[in-house]
Amino acid sequence: MTRTDQPSRPRGPRQRRVLVSGAGIAGTALAYWLTRHGCAVTVVEKAATVRSGGYPVDVRGAALEVVRSMGLLPGLREAHVDLRRLTFLDRDGGEVASLHPHAVTGGVTGEDLEVRRGDLTDALHSAVRDDVEFLFRDSIDTLDRSGPGVDVTFHGGGQRTYDLVLGADGLHSRTRELVFGPEDRFHRYLGYCFAVFTVRNTLGLSHETVMWNTPGRAAALYAVGDSDEVHAFLTFAHPEPPVDSLRDPESQRALVERVFAGAGWEVPGLLAALREADDLFFDRAGQIRMPRWSHGRVALVGDAAYAPSFLTGQGTSLALTGAHRLAAALAGRDHGTAFAAYEHDVRESVTGTQDLAGRGGATLFPVTAEALRRRDDRLRGLAAAPLLAHQESQE
Repeated sequence: MTRTDQPSRPRGPRQRRVLVSGAGIAGTALAYWLTRHGCAVTVVEKAATVRSGGYPVDVRGAALEVVRSMGLLPGLREAHVDLRRLTFLDRDGGEVASLHPHAVTGGVTGEDLEVRRGDLTDALHSAVRDDVEFLFRDSIDTLDRSGPGVDVTFHGGGQRTYDLVLGADGLHSRTRELVFGPEDRFHRYLGYCFAVFTVRNTLGLSHETVMWNTPGRAAALYAVGDSDEVHAFLTFAHPEPPVDSLRDPESQRALVERVFAGAGWEVPGLLAALREADDLFFDRAGQIRMPRWSHGRVALVGDAAYAPSFLTGQGTSLALTGAHRLAAALAGRDHGTAFAAYEHDVRESVTGTQDLAGRGGATLFPVTAEALRRRDDRLRGLAAAPLLAHQESQE
């Protein structure tokens, strides 16, 4: 077990002892707010440290108010990626449309944030590291809920008792599995798989995304700045979830290569880079839909409870707002009442966000030739609208 070298604040006997599983966005934000409400918080994280890097994430709507109230908004504004152009390409690499990303995502210029995931997690960790105990390179092994608290055995061998255990450990949550059962009970597969990795920026891209599509397949290069490297995304429709490929990188590479065999544009070079990539992240696009997010003294937040999928672009915002509302619900209430209030407060927005996934998939990754043609026609119309408005203003 590895702790941060920052000491925890003295803990009084009346403080609620809370274990948060996961030091990602939801877990670290939750730890911040819990300490503000007087809890003694420990965060356990299987990684060696807070994970930096990663692809950019969006912070929108109510989540902006959350980071503002944490004092993080000015720093995140400075870290804003400022994606300026989204270009769609056809089968042969010809341009279909080039437009501002907000025209597609519905973002509000000047309000929404897009930041590197690592910049956000670093900012959150800096805000809590003096107040929270972190146990890195460790994870929950067992939970015994038969007593007045929750007896936790850690994978590293330690044992402790907490008043509450809160799972913020992502789509493949160990906490959820221990308390609610296997992931397949709650996972809703959305029909796509994706592979993400970094490649050299051979096209000289800057603050932009370029996406190539054929029916059921998409390849994208995402340049968050002027770096020598860009994020590569290979996304494809797959009728059934490829269970055999979820844990085996070689099977993942083989599946992606089969799906994209014979593809044009820059795809052959991306497949070559995929074979050598040491940061490959592969998963299926899916959601977590649960009838309830708590059981006894254990509750879930963020992707562990209600992952909306990357197709919505709202996972980070839901994690931030959910963490804030869960901590607020726990302030001055018994855990049963608090968990019920949290679910009542958040459920409607979660369901509405999850329902966006179908529209996001249809826009970015049409499966049939006809759907792709209609999508491209809409994109051409969006790209033409600002030009027509400009021409009319000059008349």
